[in-house]
Amino acid sequence: MSSTTADAPWHDGNPLDETERLIADGRAAEAADRLRRRIAAGHGGLLARLAYADALDAAGDQAGALAAARETAMLHPGVAAAALGLGKVLLRAEHLPTAIAEFQRALRLDPGLDEARFQLGCAWLAAGEADKAREAFAALPPDTPGLAEKIAHAAAMRARPRSDAGYVRHLFDQFSTDYDVRMLTQLSYRAPQILRRLADLTMPRRESLAVLDLGCGTGLSGAAFKDLAARLDGIDLSPAMIEKARARGLYDSLAVADIEAALPAERYDLALAADTLVYLGDLEPAMRSAANALKPGGFFLFTVEKKDGDGFELGSKRRWRHSQSYLRGLADANGLEVAGLLACTPRMEARAPVEGLAAALRRTSP
Repeated sequence: MSSTTADAPWHDGNPLDETERLIADGRAAEAADRLRRRIAAGHGGLLARLAYADALDAAGDQAGALAAARETAMLHPGVAAAALGLGKVLLRAEHLPTAIAEFQRALRLDPGLDEARFQLGCAWLAAGEADKAREAFAALPPDTPGLAEKIAHAAAMRARPRSDAGYVRHLFDQFSTDYDVRMLTQLSYRAPQILRRLADLTMPRRESLAVLDLGCGTGLSGAAFKDLAARLDGIDLSPAMIEKARARGLYDSLAVADIEAALPAERYDLALAADTLVYLGDLEPAMRSAANALKPGGFFLFTVEKKDGDGFELGSKRRWRHSQSYLRGLADANGLEVAGLLACTPRMEARAPVEGLAAALRRTSP
């Protein structure tokens, strides 16, 4: 009886080359099966195991790829290539903190491993850390394939008038485990309560509202406004924060999304953004999106950190500050009238109060 395809020998004896060929031919699952058999037969050296993780990943078995890559790294703890292989699988799975840690470990084991340095730069880019990405890329030979494109990407990221979405997601995914404790105790976070009091002043006796929580985080704002809501929806860039919010059981729907993205038109009576707009410099896209989502007469309530004078600026903590005149101009340009604009302290930073503004804007345009 002839051997099956899966039992066929490797063409050149090199599992990495053969795996690449099969993946390029759209046969990643076949490559993974061959490598599994090879490893089970006791021929599972480092190269075969690295190739096996790559083949599983290419075949769409992300969980299997992660398990295989972790096992390889455990079996070869002092080998830079094993750390690099695990980092690449983690990066493709968007597990950014652990991917970055594995690339850094690979470089500690082998400081001359350029692929690990390139992948580290790519991981920092995915996390929105343009300066750290550029630092990694600067140590690479100029002719490194794909380097010029990545450097251009980092430069464009730094020039944007907002914090990169990857940075915000990475930041809050990391903070999600102890976010509430950190915010409420260490930082004396009060933005949801400030907005609730502002709502009581500017839109009294309203109830049974359709409410949209922009940058909902773990649901602290949702908890402050739940009693006013007939429907409560939330969006956030961080999947980990969305899961925390879902566990509260407050929201009718939750989605991982950017607040600058298009929102359903004229669906909501109230949109909230508590301590969310501080990650945006130019608020025009978010303001336009929020205004479009409101019914005529609906309200947009939000906090920002305060800037004196005009316009907006990036603060030392990588949070944007906005001026009163800038907010008023944007409101007018987007069919919103200022129903309330007051000074507040949404949080503390290094035991000092953060100067902020709380705004209530009402949609006037039909």
